[in-house]
Amino acid sequence: MDTNIKEIVDRALNGKEITVPEIKELFTVPAVSEESYFIQYASRKMSEVTLEGKAEVHAQVGINVGPCPKNCQFCSFAATNRVFKHFKVLTPEEIIKRCQRFEQDGANAIYLMATANFKFEEFINIAKQVKPALKPETVFIANVGDFDEAGALALKEAGFTGVYHAIRLGEGTVTDIDPKERLKTVRAAKKAGLLVGTCVEPVGPEHALEELVEKTRLAREMAPVFGGAARRISIPGTELAKKGMVSEAGMAHILAVVRLAMGYRVPGNCTHEPNGIGAMAGASLLWAENGSNPRDTDEKTETNRGYSVKKCREILSEAGWDILDGPSQIFKPQCR
Repeated sequence: MDTNIKEIVDRALNGKEITVPEIKELFTVPAVSEESYFIQYASRKMSEVTLEGKAEVHAQVGINVGPCPKNCQFCSFAATNRVFKHFKVLTPEEIIKRCQRFEQDGANAIYLMATANFKFEEFINIAKQVKPALKPETVFIANVGDFDEAGALALKEAGFTGVYHAIRLGEGTVTDIDPKERLKTVRAAKKAGLLVGTCVEPVGPEHALEELVEKTRLAREMAPVFGGAARRISIPGTELAKKGMVSEAGMAHILAVVRLAMGYRVPGNCTHEPNGIGAMAGASLLWAENGSNPRDTDEKTETNRGYSVKKCREILSEAGWDILDGPSQIFKPQCR
């Protein structure tokens, strides 16, 4: 065991914030090594402490498909990727039915996701129809494009508890989105009292160590209710697909480092897509999905890449997790 790596990990487990150079050093450890397994073990222990041994399954309904001009090269919605050539939106009735099914299946939180170019006013209108149809205690989360302070207040008034938002790897280079806009949205959400979940994503073999470290630092500075890491899924026929993907073993190491970097103040730790190696390495949050999915070429991801609540619960259970029943504890204000 490398004694320096052990000292860094021990400091994290003892509640000390590890430095940016230390984060970098942990990322350089080979994914299959004694040191990496120690990092993953520590990540798992930290996740168990922050959520009192309970993992969660959140569920996302993608409400629309169509070509998006933001052109995130890793996304199936990007107009340049020419996957979805026509704009289509689920009816409010269909969205409600899908959300209620996720409730019945035991999801701890329900997310509504729309493409970055989806009309914000329409998203709010749909949310105002969905929220009253859900159980009063259901945690309701938005996954939408950038918005200002007025938009954040509108989300709050529509019944959302929080938002998912990230400054993605390659933001502003492989996307037509300014990273500063992403950060402004996070600040607007927090000012309005919305809780923020984030992730270091989408990780691919093309990303340099320095960028992984920088995005981890940014994620920590957001003071989110959950962090974590997700890999870039190849969209067939795209330029990024030629670069391949990070293995699940590699992602397990990355999400474990992110977990230790976040520290005990951040209760949740996610990985995506759901996998047992990640759950063993400290991922305490997995997502079920139906409707559209930016990593899928099928507009009904539940028939292709999307996981069910049941399957996510099985993955977590096989990894030795107890699973929370009831509303998400990650998105409780006192978790911040």
